[in-house]
Amino acid sequence: MKDQKLPFIRQYVRASQSPWDDSSTILLLADVIDKQALELGFTNYVYLHRDSAGSVLGISISQQLLAANPEFLQRYLEGVEMYAFLLIHIEDITNFCSLFSAEFEQLFMIKPSEYFAAAEDSWLRLIESS
Repeated sequence: MKDQKLPFIRQYVRASQSPWDDSSTILLLADVIDKQALELGFTNYVYLHRDSAGSVLGISISQQLLAANPEFLQRYLEGVEMYAFLLIHIEDITNFCSLFSAEFEQLFMIKPSEYFAAAEDSWLRLIESS
């Protein structure tokens, strides 16, 4: 995975424009233009931002996804808002991450479908308890 330039995970070579002190992102969702060639478009995207230790800081979403989800007020989401947004789009995110199943499993040690099934239950409990 280190030698390939796949868009799934990206370590920064310059400072991020996000409000966090992040050092890498994981692409959770993008438009798939060509599935065979893994050609992606970035009209609709979700990035998971992580710090240098790999801890989750939040997500950033495209302007188009923000416009399509007016209940969210900004492109950078964290905490309960982040979980709520991810739950709304969990099926699309699961399908997208399945395109990068090998890379996903290297990062999370589990298949995307299994990860997001467990995450869905956990995130719902977090939202309900807040």
